[in-house]
Amino acid sequence: MTVWALGINHHTAPLDLRGRFAFAIDQVPPTLLRLRQSVAQSPEVTLLSTCNRTELYGVGGESALQDSLNWLAATGGVPPQDLRQHAYVLHDAAVARHAFRVASGLDSMVLGEAQILGQLKDAVRAAEDAGALGSTLHQLFQRTFAVAKEVRSATDIGAHSISMTAAAVRLASQLFEDLRDIRVLFVGAGEMIELAVTHFAAKNPKGMAIANRTLERGQQLAERFGAEVIRLADVPDRMHEFDAVISCTASTLPIIGLGAVERALKKRRHRPMFMVDLAVPRDIEAEVQSLDDVYLYTVDDLASVVQSGMAHRQAAVAQAEVIIDAGVQSFMHWLDQRDPDHGVVGLIQHIHEQTERWREAELVRARKRLAKGEPIDDVLQALSKGVTQKMLHGTLAELHTGGVGEREDKVRWISRLYLRGTRDAG
Repeated sequence: MTVWALGINHHTAPLDLRGRFAFAIDQVPPTLLRLRQSVAQSPEVTLLSTCNRTELYGVGGESALQDSLNWLAATGGVPPQDLRQHAYVLHDAAVARHAFRVASGLDSMVLGEAQILGQLKDAVRAAEDAGALGSTLHQLFQRTFAVAKEVRSATDIGAHSISMTAAAVRLASQLFEDLRDIRVLFVGAGEMIELAVTHFAAKNPKGMAIANRTLERGQQLAERFGAEVIRLADVPDRMHEFDAVISCTASTLPIIGLGAVERALKKRRHRPMFMVDLAVPRDIEAEVQSLDDVYLYTVDDLASVVQSGMAHRQAAVAQAEVIIDAGVQSFMHWLDQRDPDHGVVGLIQHIHEQTERWREAELVRARKRLAKGEPIDDVLQALSKGVTQKMLHGTLAELHTGGVGEREDKVRWISRLYLRGTRDAG
Protein backbone atom coordinates (compact mmCIF):
# COMPACT_ATOMS: atom_id res chain seq x y z
CA MET A 1 0.00 0.00 0.00
CA THR A 2 1.35 3.41 -0.94
CA VAL A 3 0.38 7.03 -0.52
CA TRP A 4 -0.46 8.64 -3.86
CA ALA A 5 -1.59 11.96 -5.25
CA LEU A 6 -3.31 12.71 -8.54
CA GLY A 7 -3.93 16.24 -9.72
CA ILE A 8 -3.97 19.06 -12.23
CA ASN A 9 -2.94 22.65 -11.54
CA HIS A 10 -2.09 25.97 -13.19
CA HIS A 11 1.28 24.54 -14.29
CA THR A 12 -0.18 21.54 -16.13
CA ALA A 13 -3.72 22.35 -17.27
CA PRO A 14 -5.45 25.31 -18.96
CA LEU A 15 -8.13 27.31 -17.16
CA ASP A 16 -11.12 25.78 -18.95
CA LEU A 17 -9.98 22.22 -18.17
CA ARG A 18 -9.43 23.11 -14.52
CA GLY A 19 -12.95 24.52 -14.48
CA ARG A 20 -14.37 21.07 -15.26
CA PHE A 21 -12.88 19.71 -12.04
CA ALA A 22 -13.70 22.55 -9.66
CA PHE A 23 -15.63 21.62 -6.51
CA ALA A 24 -17.01 24.03 -3.93
CA ILE A 25 -16.08 23.05 -0.37
CA ASP A 26 -19.66 21.98 0.44
CA GLN A 27 -19.54 19.60 -2.55
CA VAL A 28 -16.42 17.81 -1.30
CA PRO A 29 -17.96 15.39 1.27
CA PRO A 30 -20.67 14.02 -1.09
CA THR A 31 -18.11 13.89 -3.91
CA LEU A 32 -15.77 11.80 -1.75
CA LEU A 33 -18.65 9.50 -0.83
CA ARG A 34 -19.42 8.92 -4.53
CA LEU A 35 -15.74 8.29 -5.23
CA ARG A 36 -15.43 5.72 -2.46
CA GLN A 37 -18.58 3.97 -3.64
CA SER A 38 -17.25 3.82 -7.21
CA VAL A 39 -13.62 2.87 -6.57
CA ALA A 40 -12.69 -0.41 -4.93
CA GLN A 41 -10.02 -0.37 -2.21
CA SER A 42 -10.15 3.36 -1.48
CA PRO A 43 -10.31 3.49 2.33
CA GLU A 44 -8.59 6.87 2.53
CA VAL A 45 -8.98 9.81 0.13
CA THR A 46 -8.94 13.62 0.33
CA LEU A 47 -9.99 16.13 -2.33
CA LEU A 48 -8.45 19.62 -2.59
CA SER A 49 -10.08 22.00 -5.07
CA THR A 50 -9.08 25.66 -5.57
CA CYS A 51 -8.93 28.12 -8.45
CA ASN A 52 -5.47 26.83 -9.36
CA ARG A 53 -5.68 23.08 -8.63
CA THR A 54 -7.75 19.98 -8.09
CA GLU A 55 -5.94 17.16 -6.31
CA LEU A 56 -6.85 13.75 -4.91
CA TYR A 57 -4.70 12.28 -2.14
CA GLY A 58 -5.19 8.61 -1.43
CA VAL A 59 -3.80 5.46 0.14
CA GLY A 60 -3.91 2.18 -1.77
CA GLY A 61 -2.57 0.17 -4.65
CA GLU A 62 -2.07 1.13 -8.28
CA SER A 63 -5.53 -0.12 -9.23
CA ALA A 64 -7.19 2.32 -6.80
CA LEU A 65 -5.15 5.15 -8.32
CA GLN A 66 -6.11 4.25 -11.88
CA ASP A 67 -9.77 3.77 -10.94
CA SER A 68 -9.71 7.18 -9.25
CA LEU A 69 -8.29 8.80 -12.38
CA ASN A 70 -11.00 7.21 -14.53
CA TRP A 71 -13.69 8.27 -12.05
CA LEU A 72 -12.40 11.86 -11.93
CA ALA A 73 -12.29 12.03 -15.73
CA ALA A 74 -15.90 10.82 -15.95
CA THR A 75 -16.95 13.36 -13.30
CA GLY A 76 -15.40 16.16 -15.36
CA GLY A 77 -16.85 14.83 -18.61
CA VAL A 78 -13.52 14.26 -20.38
CA PRO A 79 -11.86 11.09 -21.72
CA PRO A 80 -9.36 9.57 -19.25
CA GLN A 81 -6.51 10.02 -21.73
CA ASP A 82 -7.20 13.76 -21.92
CA LEU A 83 -7.06 14.09 -18.15
CA ARG A 84 -3.94 11.90 -17.98
CA GLN A 85 -2.21 14.19 -20.49
CA HIS A 86 -2.48 17.14 -18.08
CA ALA A 87 -2.31 15.30 -14.74
CA TYR A 88 0.57 14.53 -12.43
CA VAL A 89 0.80 11.33 -10.37
CA LEU A 90 3.00 11.16 -7.27
CA HIS A 91 3.89 8.45 -4.76
CA ASP A 92 5.07 8.40 -1.15
CA ALA A 93 7.96 10.84 -0.58
CA ALA A 94 6.98 12.83 -3.67
CA VAL A 95 3.42 13.15 -2.28
CA ALA A 96 4.69 14.45 1.06
CA ARG A 97 7.02 16.93 -0.64
CA HIS A 98 4.22 18.15 -2.89
CA ALA A 99 1.73 18.55 -0.03
CA PHE A 100 4.32 20.42 2.07
CA ARG A 101 5.16 22.76 -0.83
CA VAL A 102 1.48 23.40 -1.61
CA ALA A 103 0.62 24.24 2.01
CA SER A 104 3.69 26.49 2.30
CA GLY A 105 2.71 28.49 -0.79
CA LEU A 106 5.68 27.32 -2.85
CA ASP A 107 3.52 25.77 -5.56
CA SER A 108 1.02 28.63 -5.82
CA MET A 109 0.61 31.06 -8.68
CA VAL A 110 1.23 33.73 -6.03
CA LEU A 111 4.45 32.50 -4.41
CA GLY A 112 4.13 32.53 -0.65
CA GLU A 113 0.38 33.23 -0.53
CA ALA A 114 -1.27 32.09 2.69
CA GLN A 115 -4.82 31.38 1.46
CA ILE A 116 -3.97 27.87 0.25
CA LEU A 117 -3.18 26.65 3.77
CA GLY A 118 -6.71 27.48 4.92
CA GLN A 119 -8.15 25.83 1.81
CA LEU A 120 -6.17 22.66 2.51
CA LYS A 121 -7.35 22.59 6.12
CA ASP A 122 -10.94 22.95 4.89
CA ALA A 123 -10.38 20.03 2.49
CA VAL A 124 -9.05 17.83 5.28
CA ARG A 125 -12.01 18.67 7.51
CA ALA A 126 -14.36 17.83 4.64
CA ALA A 127 -12.65 14.45 4.17
CA GLU A 128 -13.00 13.82 7.89
CA ASP A 129 -16.71 14.68 7.74
CA ALA A 130 -17.09 12.18 4.88
CA GLY A 131 -15.32 9.47 6.88
CA ALA A 132 -12.57 9.33 4.24
CA LEU A 133 -9.63 10.52 6.34
CA GLY A 134 -7.77 7.48 7.68
CA SER A 135 -4.73 7.35 9.94
CA THR A 136 -2.16 7.62 7.12
CA LEU A 137 -3.62 10.73 5.48
CA HIS A 138 -4.31 12.21 8.91
CA GLN A 139 -0.63 11.84 9.72
CA LEU A 140 0.41 13.25 6.35
CA PHE A 141 -1.71 16.38 6.70
CA GLN A 142 -0.89 17.04 10.34
CA ARG A 143 2.76 17.02 9.34
CA THR A 144 1.87 19.18 6.33
CA PHE A 145 0.34 21.84 8.57
CA ALA A 146 3.31 21.70 10.95
CA VAL A 147 5.81 22.14 8.09
CA ALA A 148 3.80 25.02 6.60
CA LYS A 149 3.70 26.74 10.00
CA GLU A 150 7.47 26.38 10.38
CA VAL A 151 8.07 27.73 6.86
CA ARG A 152 5.87 30.76 7.63
CA SER A 153 7.56 31.50 10.93
CA ALA A 154 11.17 30.72 9.99
CA THR A 155 11.36 32.31 6.51
CA ASP A 156 10.22 35.45 4.69
CA ILE A 157 8.35 33.44 2.05
CA GLY A 158 5.32 35.74 2.29
CA ALA A 159 7.33 38.96 2.01
CA HIS A 160 7.00 41.05 -1.17
CA SER A 161 4.06 38.85 -2.21
CA ILE A 162 1.54 40.35 -4.62
CA SER A 163 -1.93 38.83 -4.38
CA MET A 164 -4.30 38.28 -7.27
CA THR A 165 -6.52 41.08 -6.08
CA ALA A 166 -3.59 43.46 -5.63
CA ALA A 167 -2.51 42.59 -9.17
CA ALA A 168 -6.01 43.48 -10.40
CA VAL A 169 -5.72 46.91 -8.78
CA ARG A 170 -2.30 47.39 -10.37
CA LEU A 171 -3.69 46.57 -13.83
CA ALA A 172 -6.67 48.86 -13.32
CA SER A 173 -4.26 51.67 -12.43
CA GLN A 174 -2.56 51.18 -15.79
CA LEU A 175 -5.86 51.53 -17.67
CA PHE A 176 -7.46 54.38 -15.73
CA GLU A 177 -5.63 57.61 -15.03
CA ASP A 178 -7.09 57.92 -11.51
CA LEU A 179 -8.94 55.14 -9.70
CA ARG A 180 -10.78 57.79 -7.68
CA ASP A 181 -12.79 58.55 -10.82
CA ILE A 182 -14.12 55.03 -11.46
CA ARG A 183 -17.05 52.94 -10.23
CA VAL A 184 -16.39 49.28 -9.41
CA LEU A 185 -18.85 46.37 -9.40
CA PHE A 186 -17.96 43.24 -7.40
CA VAL A 187 -19.87 40.07 -8.22
CA GLY A 188 -19.83 37.56 -5.37
CA ALA A 189 -19.18 37.92 -1.66
CA GLY A 190 -16.65 35.21 -0.84
CA GLU A 191 -13.12 35.49 0.49
CA MET A 192 -11.57 36.46 -2.84
CA ILE A 193 -14.11 39.25 -3.45
CA GLU A 194 -13.62 40.47 0.12
CA LEU A 195 -9.89 40.81 -0.60
CA ALA A 196 -10.64 42.59 -3.88
CA VAL A 197 -12.99 45.06 -2.20
CA THR A 198 -10.34 45.73 0.45
CA HIS A 199 -7.67 46.54 -2.14
CA PHE A 200 -9.90 48.70 -4.33
CA ALA A 201 -11.41 50.54 -1.34
CA ALA A 202 -7.91 51.66 -0.39
CA LYS A 203 -7.81 53.61 -3.68
CA ASN A 204 -11.03 55.50 -2.80
CA PRO A 205 -12.99 54.85 -6.01
CA LYS A 206 -15.99 57.07 -6.83
CA GLY A 207 -18.39 54.24 -6.08
CA MET A 208 -18.56 50.53 -5.32
CA ALA A 209 -21.40 48.01 -5.55
CA ILE A 210 -21.67 44.37 -4.56
CA ALA A 211 -23.93 41.89 -6.31
CA ASN A 212 -24.45 38.51 -4.73
CA ARG A 213 -26.92 35.66 -5.02
CA THR A 214 -27.62 36.00 -1.28
CA LEU A 215 -28.45 39.64 -0.54
CA GLU A 216 -27.82 39.30 3.20
CA ARG A 217 -24.21 38.20 2.72
CA GLY A 218 -23.64 40.93 0.14
CA GLN A 219 -25.15 43.47 2.54
CA GLN A 220 -22.74 42.50 5.33
CA LEU A 221 -19.73 43.03 3.07
CA ALA A 222 -21.12 46.25 1.61
CA GLU A 223 -21.72 47.80 5.02
CA ARG A 224 -18.07 47.35 5.95
CA PHE A 225 -16.90 49.38 2.96
CA GLY A 226 -19.76 51.77 2.34
CA ALA A 227 -20.74 50.04 -0.89
CA GLU A 228 -24.14 49.67 -2.57
CA VAL A 229 -25.85 46.28 -2.74
CA ILE A 230 -27.62 45.15 -5.91
CA ARG A 231 -29.40 41.96 -6.86
CA LEU A 232 -27.48 39.52 -9.03
CA ALA A 233 -30.39 39.50 -11.48
CA ASP A 234 -29.97 43.27 -11.96
CA VAL A 235 -26.32 43.06 -13.05
CA PRO A 236 -27.00 42.92 -16.84
CA ASP A 237 -29.19 46.06 -16.68
CA ARG A 238 -26.80 48.03 -14.50
CA MET A 239 -23.41 46.91 -15.75
CA HIS A 240 -23.01 50.00 -17.94
CA GLU A 241 -22.78 52.13 -14.78
CA PHE A 242 -19.44 50.58 -13.82
CA ASP A 243 -15.95 51.07 -15.22
CA ALA A 244 -14.56 47.93 -13.58
CA VAL A 245 -16.19 44.55 -12.89
CA ILE A 246 -14.51 42.02 -10.58
CA SER A 247 -16.23 38.64 -10.40
CA CYS A 248 -15.66 35.50 -8.35
CA THR A 249 -18.59 33.20 -7.58
CA ALA A 250 -19.05 29.46 -7.21
CA SER A 251 -21.33 29.24 -10.25
CA THR A 252 -20.71 26.27 -12.52
CA LEU A 253 -21.75 28.31 -15.58
CA PRO A 254 -20.85 31.87 -16.72
CA ILE A 255 -23.12 34.47 -15.16
CA ILE A 256 -21.96 37.42 -17.31
CA GLY A 257 -22.57 36.74 -20.99
CA LEU A 258 -21.31 38.30 -24.19
CA GLY A 259 -24.68 39.90 -25.00
CA ALA A 260 -24.95 41.63 -21.62
CA VAL A 261 -21.47 43.13 -21.98
CA GLU A 262 -22.19 44.26 -25.56
CA ARG A 263 -25.34 46.06 -24.39
CA ALA A 264 -23.43 47.68 -21.52
CA LEU A 265 -20.72 48.96 -23.90
CA LYS A 266 -23.36 50.44 -26.19
CA LYS A 267 -24.90 52.35 -23.27
CA ARG A 268 -21.40 53.50 -22.24
CA ARG A 269 -20.80 54.74 -25.79
CA HIS A 270 -17.85 52.35 -25.90
CA ARG A 271 -15.95 53.84 -23.00
CA PRO A 272 -13.54 51.05 -21.90
CA MET A 273 -14.48 48.47 -19.28
CA PHE A 274 -11.95 46.68 -17.09
CA MET A 275 -13.05 43.15 -16.14
CA VAL A 276 -11.38 40.55 -13.93
CA ASP A 277 -12.70 36.99 -13.73
CA LEU A 278 -11.21 35.34 -10.64
CA ALA A 279 -13.54 32.33 -10.80
CA VAL A 280 -12.81 28.75 -11.86
CA PRO A 281 -14.88 27.76 -13.77
CA ARG A 282 -15.33 31.12 -15.51
CA ASP A 283 -17.92 33.68 -14.41
CA ILE A 284 -17.50 35.75 -17.59
CA GLU A 285 -17.91 34.16 -21.02
CA ALA A 286 -14.56 33.79 -22.77
CA GLU A 287 -15.95 35.47 -25.93
CA VAL A 288 -16.08 38.79 -24.04
CA GLN A 289 -12.31 38.95 -24.54
CA SER A 290 -12.88 39.63 -28.26
CA LEU A 291 -14.72 42.93 -27.66
CA ASP A 292 -12.61 45.97 -28.58
CA ASP A 293 -13.47 48.10 -25.56
CA VAL A 294 -13.13 45.40 -22.90
CA TYR A 295 -9.96 44.53 -21.02
CA LEU A 296 -10.68 41.09 -19.56
CA TYR A 297 -8.22 39.24 -17.30
CA THR A 298 -8.52 35.73 -15.86
CA VAL A 299 -6.56 34.18 -12.99
CA ASP A 300 -4.05 32.81 -15.51
CA ASP A 301 -3.63 36.23 -17.14
CA LEU A 302 -2.61 37.69 -13.78
CA ALA A 303 0.29 35.23 -13.39
CA SER A 304 3.03 37.48 -14.79
CA VAL A 305 1.96 40.37 -12.56
CA VAL A 306 1.95 38.40 -9.33
CA GLN A 307 5.39 36.93 -10.06
CA SER A 308 7.09 40.32 -10.19
CA GLY A 309 8.45 40.01 -6.65
CA MET A 310 9.90 36.55 -7.24
CA ALA A 311 13.57 37.56 -7.10
CA HIS A 312 13.17 38.97 -3.59
CA ARG A 313 11.88 35.62 -2.30
CA GLN A 314 14.42 33.18 -3.71
CA ALA A 315 16.46 33.04 -0.49
CA ALA A 316 13.28 32.30 1.47
CA VAL A 317 12.39 29.54 -1.01
CA ALA A 318 15.77 27.87 -0.44
CA GLN A 319 15.24 28.00 3.33
CA ALA A 320 11.75 26.61 2.96
CA GLU A 321 12.99 23.68 0.86
CA VAL A 322 15.41 22.68 3.64
CA ILE A 323 12.54 22.61 6.15
CA ILE A 324 10.44 20.60 3.68
CA ASP A 325 13.26 18.08 3.08
CA ALA A 326 13.46 17.39 6.82
CA GLY A 327 9.68 17.00 6.96
CA VAL A 328 9.68 14.51 4.08
CA GLN A 329 12.37 12.38 5.72
CA SER A 330 10.44 12.37 8.99
CA PHE A 331 7.19 11.32 7.29
CA MET A 332 8.88 8.53 5.33
CA HIS A 333 10.53 7.25 8.51
CA TRP A 334 7.08 7.11 10.14
CA LEU A 335 5.62 5.35 7.08
CA ASP A 336 8.42 2.78 6.94
CA GLN A 337 8.12 2.01 10.66
CA ARG A 338 4.37 1.53 10.28
CA ASP A 339 4.84 -0.91 7.37
CA PRO A 340 8.25 -2.66 7.29
CA ASP A 341 7.70 -3.71 3.67
CA HIS A 342 6.83 -0.18 2.58
CA GLY A 343 10.46 0.93 2.19
CA VAL A 344 11.20 -1.90 -0.22
CA VAL A 345 8.01 -1.36 -2.21
CA GLY A 346 8.64 2.37 -2.35
CA LEU A 347 12.24 1.88 -3.48
CA ILE A 348 11.17 -0.43 -6.29
CA GLN A 349 8.55 2.08 -7.37
CA HIS A 350 11.02 4.96 -7.35
CA ILE A 351 13.57 2.94 -9.34
CA HIS A 352 10.91 2.26 -11.98
CA GLU A 353 9.96 5.95 -12.07
CA GLN A 354 13.60 7.05 -12.39
CA THR A 355 14.43 4.62 -15.17
CA GLU A 356 11.26 5.60 -17.00
CA ARG A 357 12.36 9.28 -16.90
CA TRP A 358 15.80 8.30 -18.25
CA ARG A 359 14.21 6.24 -21.02
CA GLU A 360 11.88 9.08 -22.01
CA ALA A 361 14.77 11.58 -22.06
CA GLU A 362 16.83 9.37 -24.37
CA LEU A 363 13.83 8.78 -26.65
CA VAL A 364 13.29 12.52 -26.97
CA ARG A 365 16.95 12.99 -27.83
CA ALA A 366 16.79 10.15 -30.37
CA ARG A 367 13.68 11.54 -32.08
CA LYS A 368 15.36 14.93 -32.46
CA ARG A 369 18.40 13.31 -34.10
CA LEU A 370 16.18 11.29 -36.43
CA ALA A 371 14.29 14.44 -37.37
CA LYS A 372 17.63 15.99 -38.38
CA GLY A 373 18.21 13.09 -40.75
CA GLU A 374 20.99 11.28 -38.86
CA PRO A 375 21.50 7.57 -39.73
CA ILE A 376 19.21 5.22 -37.80
CA ASP A 377 22.09 2.97 -36.67
CA ASP A 378 23.98 5.95 -35.22
CA VAL A 379 20.88 7.11 -33.37
CA LEU A 380 20.20 3.62 -31.97
CA GLN A 381 23.81 3.29 -30.82
CA ALA A 382 23.60 6.64 -29.05
CA LEU A 383 20.24 5.72 -27.53
CA SER A 384 21.49 2.44 -26.06
CA LYS A 385 24.70 4.04 -24.76
CA GLY A 386 22.76 6.90 -23.20
CA VAL A 387 20.43 4.58 -21.29
CA THR A 388 23.33 2.36 -20.18
CA GLN A 389 25.41 5.30 -18.97
CA LYS A 390 22.52 6.70 -16.95
CA MET A 391 21.88 3.27 -15.39
CA LEU A 392 25.53 2.74 -14.42
CA HIS A 393 26.63 6.25 -13.49
CA GLY A 394 25.49 6.24 -9.86
CA THR A 395 26.68 2.68 -9.25
CA LEU A 396 30.16 3.28 -10.68
CA ALA A 397 30.48 6.53 -8.76
CA GLU A 398 29.73 4.66 -5.52
CA LEU A 399 32.69 2.33 -6.16
CA HIS A 400 35.07 5.27 -5.70
CA THR A 401 33.65 6.41 -2.35
CA GLY A 402 34.15 5.17 1.21
CA GLY A 403 36.99 3.35 2.94
CA VAL A 404 38.72 0.16 1.86
CA GLY A 405 36.39 -2.17 3.77
CA GLU A 406 33.30 -0.34 2.54
CA ARG A 407 34.54 -0.50 -1.06
CA GLU A 408 35.10 -4.27 -0.79
CA ASP A 409 31.50 -4.70 0.39
CA LYS A 410 30.32 -2.56 -2.54
CA VAL A 411 32.36 -4.63 -5.02
CA ARG A 412 30.73 -7.84 -3.76
CA TRP A 413 27.20 -6.43 -3.86
CA ILE A 414 27.59 -4.75 -7.25
CA SER A 415 29.12 -7.93 -8.67
CA ARG A 416 26.14 -9.91 -7.44
CA LEU A 417 23.75 -7.39 -8.98
CA TYR A 418 25.37 -6.95 -12.39
CA LEU A 419 27.61 -10.00 -13.04
CA ARG A 420 25.41 -12.92 -12.06
CA GLY A 421 25.96 -15.78 -14.47
CA THR A 422 29.11 -14.26 -16.02
CA ARG A 423 31.65 -15.00 -13.30
CA ASP A 424 31.94 -15.96 -9.64
CA ALA A 425 30.49 -13.06 -7.70
CA GLY A 426 32.51 -13.90 -4.58
